Amino acid sequence: MSRLLENLESPADLKDFSLNELTLLAQELRDEIIDTVSRTGGHLASSLGIVELTIALHYVLNSPKDKIIWDVGHQAYAHKLLTGRLNAFHTLRQLDGISGFPKRKESPHDCFDVGHSSTSISAALGMAIGRDNKELNNKVVAVIGDGSLTAGMAFEALNHAGHLDRNMIVILNDNEMSISPNVGALSSFLSRKMTSRLFVRFKRETEIFLNSVPRFGKDLVQLAKRTEDSFKAFVTPGMLFEAFGIEYVGPIDGHQMDELIETLQNVSRLEGPSLIHVVTRKGKGYAPAEENPALFHGVGPFDKLSGKVKPSTVKTRSYTAIFGDYLCQLAEKDPRLVAITAAMCTGTGLVPFSERFPERFFDVGIAEQHAVTVAAGMACEGLRPVVAIYSTFLQRAYDNVLHDVCLQNLPVTFALDRGGLVGADGPTHHGVFDLSYLRHIPNITVVVPRDELELKRSMLTATTSDGPFVYRYPRGNGLGLLDANDFKPMPIGRGEKLRDGNDATLISLGTCAQTALAAAEKLAEAGYEVAVIDARFLKPLDHELITAEAQRTGNVITLEENVLAGGFGSAVMELLEQNRLYPRVMRLGLPDEFIQQGTQEELLHLHGLDCEGITQRIHDFLSAQS
Repeated sequence: MSRLLENLESPADLKDFSLNELTLLAQELRDEIIDTVSRTGGHLASSLGIVELTIALHYVLNSPKDKIIWDVGHQAYAHKLLTGRLNAFHTLRQLDGISGFPKRKESPHDCFDVGHSSTSISAALGMAIGRDNKELNNKVVAVIGDGSLTAGMAFEALNHAGHLDRNMIVILNDNEMSISPNVGALSSFLSRKMTSRLFVRFKRETEIFLNSVPRFGKDLVQLAKRTEDSFKAFVTPGMLFEAFGIEYVGPIDGHQMDELIETLQNVSRLEGPSLIHVVTRKGKGYAPAEENPALFHGVGPFDKLSGKVKPSTVKTRSYTAIFGDYLCQLAEKDPRLVAITAAMCTGTGLVPFSERFPERFFDVGIAEQHAVTVAAGMACEGLRPVVAIYSTFLQRAYDNVLHDVCLQNLPVTFALDRGGLVGADGPTHHGVFDLSYLRHIPNITVVVPRDELELKRSMLTATTSDGPFVYRYPRGNGLGLLDANDFKPMPIGRGEKLRDGNDATLISLGTCAQTALAAAEKLAEAGYEVAVIDARFLKPLDHELITAEAQRTGNVITLEENVLAGGFGSAVMELLEQNRLYPRVMRLGLPDEFIQQGTQEELLHLHGLDCEGITQRIHDFLSAQS
């Protein structure tokens, strides 16, 4: 017997399904998602929790004419399966496969590229304005999670949407709030009835009638509205949204298909902006994900029968874990040290810190701008804040880094996780722009350690710095080096020569040093002796070491896991030009483009940044002189 999913040619086919068939389809979607993610890894819990809502949206709406914008987009796997990507779903998050997030180039049903949170309401409002400008009548829906609603940008958009009063729907996917069954059921019933066609018409006609009453008509209308609002406030948590001028509906059960469909049909007929509060359960339908939604938020390959994540073959510890543990050691010695994260306590390795120093740990929610500026305020009062954040997310707080921290030369430390290529999450998550967007800011010190021991030295050095300090480390594991007992701070702006050679100088930054040394060994077999320098610091550069080596060999190669535009190689070239030195220079790094998804190894090979590619490119560079 063929699956219902296999007979879907487009989401429009859902309109011919019975309620029972839609329920069966929900189970098929969950089975497909679990089976695929168990092999590819991905965002499982959030995608399983939103299956019924996704089906209801496509049942009621007419995509792609009607626009559905998924906030972050990591929950859009069911959407992909319903919009013609079943046969390609096995390539999820793989090199040259379909993305783990909505992408406009991938399907006309993906109307906005996402990957970072809290953008959906702004984008939806922009689309509603564009629709009205073209005098069209399609629906625009933003689906946003309760976590994403912690960002200021979401509230800015709600405020603007209420002001403009355009027709649009915001769906709040609430998978955290606990609501008592009785209140939830009553609220769901009232919300559906209060938005039905009959009730809306009755309310409008009553308002017209009351306004026609001489002398007291307007007062009666206001009294009726206050009574309705008070009653809704008593049974629902929606007054905040009503204050923005947005009609609030809910909360309703996000796994009850008939309620979802009825509510969406009713709300889609309302005028102005509306918000539907939908309560869902992360990991719905897969017990391991329901029991441990944090583990299955973003999970690697796992055994789908037991739910056990397949163990890594790498035995060394991750840079993230090393950072988290050593930060605790530093905090033991310095009571001024505090840690800040933007809803990424687990991802940034701060769980041990939060448990040992709860009064010195601050999770500000998905609010990177606030995280940076609150750190600046702490620094003004003598604290030593460490802001632990992914490279890709610090982009959202660039102005705060520049204006609030660096302009005042405050001792705020940025622990920049996931620097460089991150793999299957793709272009929205690669941390390959940070070297470029940080190095031109005055007062900042940026160090990129080559291994876990150098990371710890970087962290210790930051505690002695009186200004803004950044240490950047990659996604992945360290080399398994044994700790030394006599860690000392690094001398600021000093690199280290790792290998001698007279034919060229290869200057690397960060964990690229290991690949640089391996390439130098290969080149030696071909008759070229290449010196290798670990620059350590992006800013300030080691002027003395770099200029001396450039003069000595006359050939300089720079290596970085960052875009070449404005990055480390550009900094070296500027230094050479300032000193009126003009050796032959070749820069190795990432091109001026957004890098696709794939494993870190695949992407390094694709862009010639693995040992094989670096060796070949330097060989060609040097042999061209012969």
